[in-house]
Amino acid sequence: MTGSGIAGIDLPRWRSLRYFNIFRLVLAGLFIVAGPQLNLGADYPTAYLATAWAYLGLVLTFGFPDLFERLGVERVIRLQLLIDVVALSLIMWASGGYRSGMPVLMMIMLAGAGLVAEGRMVLFFAALTTVAVLGDNAWRTLAGREPVDFLQLGIVCMGFFGIAVVSRLLALRAKANASLAAERGEELAKQQSVNERIIRDMQDGVIVLGADGRVRQANPRAAALLGLSALEGLLLADVDPAFAGIAVECGDDGRLMRLGLPARLLRCRVVCGELGTPAEGDTLIYLTDFEEIQRKLQQLKLAALGRLTASMAHEIRNPLSAITQAAELLEDEKRTEMQARLTRIVNDNARRIERMIRDVLALGRREQAEPEAVPLAAFIEELIAAHSLAGEAERAVYRIQVAPEVTLALDRAHLHQILDNLVANARRYCSGAEGAVRLYAEPFPDGRVGLHVRDDGAGVPDEVLVHLFEPFFTTHPKGTGLGLYIARELAEANDATLELVGGEGGAHFLLIGRARP
Repeated sequence: MTGSGIAGIDLPRWRSLRYFNIFRLVLAGLFIVAGPQLNLGADYPTAYLATAWAYLGLVLTFGFPDLFERLGVERVIRLQLLIDVVALSLIMWASGGYRSGMPVLMMIMLAGAGLVAEGRMVLFFAALTTVAVLGDNAWRTLAGREPVDFLQLGIVCMGFFGIAVVSRLLALRAKANASLAAERGEELAKQQSVNERIIRDMQDGVIVLGADGRVRQANPRAAALLGLSALEGLLLADVDPAFAGIAVECGDDGRLMRLGLPARLLRCRVVCGELGTPAEGDTLIYLTDFEEIQRKLQQLKLAALGRLTASMAHEIRNPLSAITQAAELLEDEKRTEMQARLTRIVNDNARRIERMIRDVLALGRREQAEPEAVPLAAFIEELIAAHSLAGEAERAVYRIQVAPEVTLALDRAHLHQILDNLVANARRYCSGAEGAVRLYAEPFPDGRVGLHVRDDGAGVPDEVLVHLFEPFFTTHPKGTGLGLYIARELAEANDATLELVGGEGGAHFLLIGRARP
């Protein structure tokens, strides 16, 4: 049997018809075996037995599937229903009429007709059954036998039509629901196929992690990123011990880690199920190849380098013009006061050009990073000492809270330039009170370290946030606009991140990197 049934009949309708034929077969057998005990055929025993045997033979004949293909589905169903009505009518006539109970069986047959027949044929058979019952009672009235009150028969005949209509409506409703379910099933199957294709071909790796820590599903990209042929059934912590730390951090925005046999730099993002924690349901882990992203970003940065140098030419031309004009005036001016002012202008602009060139040269050295485990406490103390030459009052502005054993894996020169820029900005915008600039470290369980630089100033305005790390953007009249941009570039060159952390109070920058190279 196929999904379309037999001889063009849909599967649900074929099942209903098969059960209906089984009911007919059982009923015909009961007429033959138990009919006399049920007082059936009392008026005309010979006619009753002939009808019962004939009914059994016709039920068997019209029950073969081959007959549906030869005569047509609708034609066979109509013949079966006609045989039901004629056989039950004859048995009712031979068994005492309405009191034999045959009208009840006729109602069941009409209910079955509503399920398997098409169109308005069920009303035709309800009418035919009504004619048979009323005709039998009229014959008994004319023959002087014991008829039934016609009002009672009329109510029963109304029931014939009611059952026929209701069963037909229910059949149509069931058919519509089945059609809708089949349509939705096909749509769901197509959507599932599309989803599987998308997950299989997507560039990010996707891992479905069970509550026991084993991989339930994973797309081929995830296995390729981790250097394996398949991940299903493996303990994720056995694939790489670093997974033990990230698989419990639901809602994390993602972190950069070197994972798997190739030790690729991957961005891992963990999404928990509806219940909220890994222990209560499946966990999704998304893996993004950050090395590929870095390569593309590098290409974009190289393309932007041309625009950067063009901007630099414009930025350098203005201070150089001021220097040139000041130098020309110095040649003609003899007054000491004016010479001092012009000399100051020359020196200020020369230093500005020097800072700009130094920053650009540092940007060119970002690929020469040689990370080492720098002891943060001692390194920061030296840096702050250089910023506190004015005395103890200036030193009191800075508060350092870094344990002696904490290290950060960065190139020492790069770290110095990053922190020098952050500390200078914090000092420029803080209140100047004691402890106005705070530097503190925060070790993470996965071997990373976060270095915080906070001040108690007014913070970063909302209109500045979007441009904060852009080159040549500055709010300071003597700034170059390259400090934060180059600080972030140097951090990324050392597999670290530099971000502005939101919150109350002043500016809060967070530098996150590995504790060891």
